[in-house]
Amino acid sequence: MSNPRIVCSGPLSTRREWLRVGGLGAFGLSLAHLLGPGLRGAAAAGNPVPGSRFGQAKSCILIFLAGGPPQHETFDPKPEAPSEIRDTFRSIPTSVPGTHFCETLPRPARIAHRLSILRSMTTEIDAHSTSGAFMLTGYEPQTKAENVPPGPQDWPSIASMVGMLKPSTRSPMSSVVLPEPLANDGNILWPGQNGGFMGPAWHPMLMRCDPTQLPMQIEGLSRQPGVSDLRLEDRRSLLEQFDARFRQGMGSGAVASWDHSHQKAFELLHADASRRAFELEREPAAVREAYGPHKFGQSLLLARRLVEAGTRLVQVNWPREGKAEVAGSPLWDTHANNASRVRDVLCPQFDGPFATLIDDLAARGLLDETLVVALGEFGRSPKINAVGGRDHWGACFSVAMAGAGVPGGQVIGSSDRIGAYPDSRPVRPRDLSATLFHLLGISPSTEFLDPLGRPRPVTDGGVALRELIGA
Repeated sequence: MSNPRIVCSGPLSTRREWLRVGGLGAFGLSLAHLLGPGLRGAAAAGNPVPGSRFGQAKSCILIFLAGGPPQHETFDPKPEAPSEIRDTFRSIPTSVPGTHFCETLPRPARIAHRLSILRSMTTEIDAHSTSGAFMLTGYEPQTKAENVPPGPQDWPSIASMVGMLKPSTRSPMSSVVLPEPLANDGNILWPGQNGGFMGPAWHPMLMRCDPTQLPMQIEGLSRQPGVSDLRLEDRRSLLEQFDARFRQGMGSGAVASWDHSHQKAFELLHADASRRAFELEREPAAVREAYGPHKFGQSLLLARRLVEAGTRLVQVNWPREGKAEVAGSPLWDTHANNASRVRDVLCPQFDGPFATLIDDLAARGLLDETLVVALGEFGRSPKINAVGGRDHWGACFSVAMAGAGVPGGQVIGSSDRIGAYPDSRPVRPRDLSATLFHLLGISPSTEFLDPLGRPRPVTDGGVALRELIGA
């Protein structure tokens, strides 16, 4: 079974090795694998943008559809376009008069009155990793090249910002990413997924897991057999004594941040609600079935449970399972056979689970305080290529939002007649991130201090979308 993991570097790796050599692994704890160092920056006071929905989102579920969903076959069909543009699909009416989705999304069409659709999102970048970094951070990357690995100067992700600037008051898990990180072929990780230049203290909690395999056993959230509360406290005391000696020997200011990590790790071990969130077997069989038997659907169910347990932000990444030519849940990278891939595999695995999540949150009274955002790194080219596929297209694509008071039944912006470029109200990632921050109670004008004490703005001049924040 896969375990939660956080990418760590620097002194922590040395300390982990020392712990291993010292035999502390026998304590039944693996703290270094669970959390990185503590907070090194500080949030400066920001003036909230006036608006009735500032901070209405108590939590957020960020659904990242890796690979680039085609706007034509999802939320922005072009029924009047030539066949080489619209392909074989027709548009269908939604619950909002005058608004149509592609026929591949019948369930979201029925709940369109709960959704706001951005049809003019644009990055102008056609590379998975760098366009993805733009969407995940709100900051335009220095290069538009593909396969750019993460670096120490990357801008922190939205998930890391929310986790550190607006930590949960109910759960040790403020910001979680699951079931796996985003990567290109060859397991080349994307930039913009962690704390970037703020260091490991700002990394969201990355939980590698397969929620289809029950019961889920997640390292760090389960005690070894025989470890009682009393024994756990004894080991905590011993570890604190060890840390005091370790800090004296190392003489490094960076070591001080480990105290924060240890505190959070022990809080997780004691937090029954946090541990129970991973017990999907507690859900009725009908609910698990409604979310779908695959990793994506069960990840959405897990996200709902984490939100219920107090997690501030859960980012669910569309899982990489196989290549685009095989069945299952591969990426939305439909360079070939776009119609069959969308019709038979991709949209069916998104359609039901996404609508189920929205309905489930609403039924539980959580939708009014939970922001749900479905997005990808870019869209797909308007013209069908020679092998029946659509290629990378960062010029114009769609994003779906719901919850947290976001007005439903509206379409923001429009694409041109073939879905190639914004025709009105172009939206850049910096504005989308500003909107998310505003709804989550972080003013887009907020500043935080980097490790050198320099003030940094949470957005790159982004302006929250008035249609969504109610200002």
